[in-house]
Amino acid sequence: MQWHTNLRLPEPIGVPERHWRLAIDDDGRIAALEPLAAGTSASGHNWQGDWLSPAGVDLQINGGLGLPFPELQLAQLPRLLELLDLLWRDGVEAIAPTLVTCGVESLRQSLAVLAEAGRQHRPGRCRLLGAHLEGPFLAPEKRGAHPREHLCAPSLAELERRISGFEDGIALVTLAPELPGAEEVIAALRQRGVVVSLGHSAADERAARLAYQQGVGMITHCFNAMAGLHHRAPGPVGALLGSPPVALGVIADGIHIAPAMAALLQRLFPEQVVLVSDALAPYGLPPGTYPWDQRSIAVADGTCRLEDGTLAGTTLTLLDGVVRLAGWTGAVGAAIRSATVLPRQVLGDQRSLTQQLLGVDFQHTLRWHQSPGAPLAWQRNG
Repeated sequence: MQWHTNLRLPEPIGVPERHWRLAIDDDGRIAALEPLAAGTSASGHNWQGDWLSPAGVDLQINGGLGLPFPELQLAQLPRLLELLDLLWRDGVEAIAPTLVTCGVESLRQSLAVLAEAGRQHRPGRCRLLGAHLEGPFLAPEKRGAHPREHLCAPSLAELERRISGFEDGIALVTLAPELPGAEEVIAALRQRGVVVSLGHSAADERAARLAYQQGVGMITHCFNAMAGLHHRAPGPVGALLGSPPVALGVIADGIHIAPAMAALLQRLFPEQVVLVSDALAPYGLPPGTYPWDQRSIAVADGTCRLEDGTLAGTTLTLLDGVVRLAGWTGAVGAAIRSATVLPRQVLGDQRSLTQQLLGVDFQHTLRWHQSPGAPLAWQRNG
């Protein structure tokens, strides 16, 4: 056994941080995690209070290396695998590849390519979870960068047109729950174990609260393409108070949501903020202008916009968001947790963090360090 000591785990806000030690067995896996009594020390490699976490899980990423996930072709499979290798190097263990609103045939072709890529997974490569369908059941007035011509009213028939034969490959669906027909679609998705997220929605507080009661378990890119938090119209975020727990997808780039609002969300809902990258196809490429369906997007300073200025996404890594959120709030453990632990809970993994870590290859975990006056930094262990 090899021992490491004096490390921290990412705890929620309000939970006193403890120091731990861990043991790594001869196969390189975490065999034990033991809390240290306050003021005590133990033999082993001293982490000096650095944090240990699993790698990241991104529930909203739209492409990368020039590949938009809704337009995948089988010939692009090698490039897709290259992107998954890049994501692994960027500290991301798994993604829910996000397919924004597009034509039915394009969607089904992309799902087929993603399924084949999943069959070619190997250790040391980012894993493909079920897809995240962001659309087409969205409110037209809140569609943002989604093409109007491919939106449609929610119905079981339209859902089946898109996912028939791929039901096991869907993890998350974003829709506008206030639309007629949405309640039936929500019920069908929940019965299949699919997480339903409120997004691109005109729902007011009352409609959002009803949606949470019906099983909607997440908000997609919180505050974007929906009503804000107004003192006389609390909207979907205000409806969270008194509702079942709902995960809040947050893009921590400082553009989609102001740093103060991100900090406020984490203070109000410390175990519900889940960081996402919302990265688009130019992820991993230099700034410039790139094609996107029949349009183009301009990339500058990690932000993607349509030609008319509409905000479309980012090219930032998921762990960039952790660094920024930690800098805005000072709650390092909670920021790490929001991109590594809580996304797993959204998808149903309710094990404690120690249970999640036991048995994991130590080289697949992350070490986080913060020097005085410097931003948070991470590296893979090993």
